[in-house]
Amino acid sequence: MDLGELTRSAFSSLHTHKVRSLLTLLGIIIGVTTLVGVASVISGLNAYVQERVIQLSPDVFVVTKFGIIRSREEFLDALKRPDIDYHDLDILTGELTKAEAVAGDVGTQAAVRSMGRRLANVQVHGTTANYGTILNLDIEAGRYFTEADAEAGQAVAVIGWDVKDELFPTLDPVGREIMVGDSSFRVIGLIAQQGRTLGQSQDNQVWVPMDAFRKTWGRRESVSILVKARGGVAAVDSTLEEVRAVMRALRHTPFRSPDPFGVVTAEMLQQLWKQISTAAFMFTLLISGVSLGVGGVVIANIMLVSVVERTREIGVRLAVGARKRDIRRQFLLEAAILSSGGGLVGVGLGSLIALVLQGRLGFPARVTPLILAGGIALSTVVGIVAGYFPARSASNLTVVDALRDET
Repeated sequence: MDLGELTRSAFSSLHTHKVRSLLTLLGIIIGVTTLVGVASVISGLNAYVQERVIQLSPDVFVVTKFGIIRSREEFLDALKRPDIDYHDLDILTGELTKAEAVAGDVGTQAAVRSMGRRLANVQVHGTTANYGTILNLDIEAGRYFTEADAEAGQAVAVIGWDVKDELFPTLDPVGREIMVGDSSFRVIGLIAQQGRTLGQSQDNQVWVPMDAFRKTWGRRESVSILVKARGGVAAVDSTLEEVRAVMRALRHTPFRSPDPFGVVTAEMLQQLWKQISTAAFMFTLLISGVSLGVGGVVIANIMLVSVVERTREIGVRLAVGARKRDIRRQFLLEAAILSSGGGLVGVGLGSLIALVLQGRLGFPARVTPLILAGGIALSTVVGIVAGYFPARSASNLTVVDALRDET
């Protein structure tokens, strides 16, 4: 029998038992739907984190009190570290020879008011003038404040899109006065709309000069220090070693003691996210594997039942010249068609879930050809493996015994 005849025979057999075939596919459909949906979301999140969340350039790193915390023990150890203060920022700015630029950032939350309108829980940043350049902040209107603004003690501010939208929905905010906490600031710039990152708005922010921040909120908060390596990515390690030497000297840290500060780099953030997304994907793969395994067992069971029901048919076909491999190939083909059909439905449902998450909820999801092909291929392999034993059993039937069967 050629492949075309085998395929027609397989489809005819499956069509005869439509309801049973459909119920057989449920395990495969659920497993592939879960796998495709989660893989699409993780793929979208990976791209989103790379493009939007990790805003650090590869040649910039941040020195902070906490750094990247991976466990409760690391958090408790970080709490014992001294705060990074303005003196540390001044020392690093003056002494680092391998840094192209050093910037500072300190933050708090406050309400912002103007013209009878109010926006609560705005993230307020007190920064040095070069902060916007180091982070490549996209200015929509106006400008970021300069060293001259900071040295003159100007109470100026750069605002995010949410602040503008709430306080000045129909007006140009540049040049207008706002109250940040209990202090008045003149708006000189507007940051381009950045959107939401994992449900958290990136536009609900205000940036003011660090000296103005200190006058209003004091010196209680720990400072984050941004360092841009001179010489690009290749110089990050040597620049970091210089920062480590200066900070340990400032803290009088013993030789064998751990660093009394944390460091955040773009590479560390990527590795951390990769660990999180890999763990989530492996967990999902485990759940999908169980479902696919159950689906494979169901297919194997149904195919064995089919062999018993069609014993006489198999005997007749063997008697008129069909070869054992033809019988084996037909049952394998039926199992593969069943599982591939379930895979196609699962791929469709998984893609639909991903598109709904992206379109209706704004959650990053990305359906790629590789994910679709992987879902179909995996379901097909499960069907072939599940159908092998029933197909072998069918092909090993003897003609005489099969013809005598009264089933």
